[in-house]
Amino acid sequence: MNLRSKNRINAEFSMSSMTDIIFLLLVFFMLTSNFVTPSGLPVSLPSSKTSDIVMQKISITITEDLEYYLNEKPIALDDIEPQLTALLKENGTEQGAVVLHVDKTVPVEQLVKVAGIAKNLNASVTLATVPTE
Repeated sequence: MNLRSKNRINAEFSMSSMTDIIFLLLVFFMLTSNFVTPSGLPVSLPSSKTSDIVMQKISITITEDLEYYLNEKPIALDDIEPQLTALLKENGTEQGAVVLHVDKTVPVEQLVKVAGIAKNLNASVTLATVPTE
């Protein structure tokens, strides 16, 4: 008397479908995440507990030696307003995002001057910081 069934259940697990799903999730998260282009200039940024990721189109950097850079190009303080106006109009919108990379040793007065220039041009001003751990 043969009691064994002819249809045997295979206990093996195929990982190919699992790797396909993981690969698709990886591609999805890579494409939907926001990328931040860090400034190439060496400034020691202040730290903060909270931070938001902002798409950086226009960057103004103030180094500890009070040197000003607009999109990593050296610029005089008096030339920031006309150059910034041109960049904001070039981007096709009057309200652009300006990210300030200010060294933490720079006096607040310099930060306020540059932020005031950008705010007078109806740009949203964001201060770049490093997150605290």
